Amino acid sequence: MTPLLEVTGLRKTFGGIVAVASVDLEIRRGERIGLIGPNGSGKTSLMNCVAGTFNPTAGSVRFADSDITRLPAHARARLGISRTFQLPKPFFSLTLAENLMIPLEFCGDLASSSVMRDQAWTTLRLLGLDKMGDDYAGALTQVDLRKLELARSVVVSPRLLIADETMAGLSTSEVDEILDVLVVLAEKGITIILIEHIMRAILSFSRRVVCLDAGVKIADGRPDEVMSHPQVERAYLGE
Repeated sequence: MTPLLEVTGLRKTFGGIVAVASVDLEIRRGERIGLIGPNGSGKTSLMNCVAGTFNPTAGSVRFADSDITRLPAHARARLGISRTFQLPKPFFSLTLAENLMIPLEFCGDLASSSVMRDQAWTTLRLLGLDKMGDDYAGALTQVDLRKLELARSVVVSPRLLIADETMAGLSTSEVDEILDVLVVLAEKGITIILIEHIMRAILSFSRRVVCLDAGVKIADGRPDEVMSHPQVERAYLGE
């Protein structure tokens, strides 16, 4: 079966700094991937090249068997690649429902404003935010801001979701809330790449884990295999 996402020899440099060094990665439809690595290991830079925020210095990115290496981010979003950001920045002066209407207007494929409103409220219900749908985003707690960030990313029914540190700074119970949401989204058929430093969350959610260190992929496999890999242990714990 053709992979949903195929990254080949991807390299990203910033001047003399190598952020990603010739990474190969294949992701199949429906996978739940955990992407880990120390700070500065290249995780977000790699995903920025997948989502179109950055153009790679070398290598290629294929999505659904199409070469998207040089496509801009908005074109990739319309193909089905969606992402969250580490710091949620919704439109605080808009309601939650209105926040979801914006991506639907931009890259959705719905016929009318009433259909888009229905889709927005369906997504709010899916993430447990429907009771606050008419509230302004500026009134949300931190965990509900993270849920809104996920809602804005999935309201357009993406095929691939890149969830970038959606649990950073949350309490244990709040982490569990986000994990529950991610599992629901995965059960809806969305392929998910979870970038996260909270290992409990990675091990709970992921069916496969990929580890980067200094821009190099050093491990890729089952969570238990990767976490016991000598290079992974060295990357996190040192010699």
